[in-house]
Amino acid sequence: MKKTYLVALVFALSCSSVAGYAAEKEDSLLKDAQAAFRPIPDKAPVIKNNEATQDKIELGKMLYFEPRLSKSSLISCNTCHNVGLGGADYQQTSTGHGWKRGPRNAPTVLNSVFNLAQFWDGRAMDLAEQAKGPIQAGVEMNNTPESVVKTLTSMPEYVALFKKAFPSQDNPVTFDNMAKAIEVFEATLITPDSKFDLFLKGNAQALNQEEKEGLKLFMQHGCVSCHSGINMGGDGYYELGVVKKPSDAILAGDKGRYTVTQTKNDEFSFKSPSLRNIELTPPYFHSGVIWDLEEAVSVMNDSQLGADLKAGDIGKIVVFLKATTGKQPQVLHPILPAPTNTTPKPSLD
Repeated sequence: MKKTYLVALVFALSCSSVAGYAAEKEDSLLKDAQAAFRPIPDKAPVIKNNEATQDKIELGKMLYFEPRLSKSSLISCNTCHNVGLGGADYQQTSTGHGWKRGPRNAPTVLNSVFNLAQFWDGRAMDLAEQAKGPIQAGVEMNNTPESVVKTLTSMPEYVALFKKAFPSQDNPVTFDNMAKAIEVFEATLITPDSKFDLFLKGNAQALNQEEKEGLKLFMQHGCVSCHSGINMGGDGYYELGVVKKPSDAILAGDKGRYTVTQTKNDEFSFKSPSLRNIELTPPYFHSGVIWDLEEAVSVMNDSQLGADLKAGDIGKIVVFLKATTGKQPQVLHPILPAPTNTTPKPSLD
């Protein structure tokens, strides 16, 4: 009887020790993750010098879905950054005016407010500046600021909405104000409460064991060097091909940040993309030639890390990355103002 009791006691103490060790490891993983990442907040951040009133947000939403900002009256912001497709367009590179194809894959608009700059090469410092680019790009919306203002002022409903959104201005219908309104709306397109966010907030059970193993591999092997912070990326520029240059198809002859700075050290450097909601936004890389997430991680292993990750490890990292998919913004498509006889007609020229 005594012997049985002692065996049971030793077994219980052993189990308790193992459980304590496991809990300690989990606590260590959580602390390491909290040091490297931050959860997506529940509310949109405050934008410097651009107050986000409800009137301005509502105007920005309408403009985001407004195809008449394009010369053809076919293409809106939402065309290439579809809020129902993870903020992207499920294209290798976006189709623009006259069915021309752009040179780069459209990055997601979701959580883009947290990036240090916009576009793959960072040529726009904020979302307002970014909003102006595609409207004027010949390969995208192919319009001009003057034509945009003419279009908006031709519809009394828009004139009234601009006055409500910018009440202190005598003539608020401007190209700059259009961009500011779009910016405050886009800032609301955030995706909180992913499993990973809940984990970062202290719920150690929010991730399952395989997801935790993937997170650990992600941090141990250096992925976190370029994909950390609140957006798991978007906070710096990094050369593509630190260990080994990826294929010519992936590079696509694009020198990235160099096209902005003309600095030799910036050749083939790109703003690290956010990895949040990554399962929703294939294809991957600036060239958009990789459609499979496991293949994308494998390419990064070979070209950036040289970590010799095995297939099983890559699979676990992918499982972890899928745990970063957050609550998608619910956006009701707005009813846009009726055109008038002075509204510019669509042109495909």
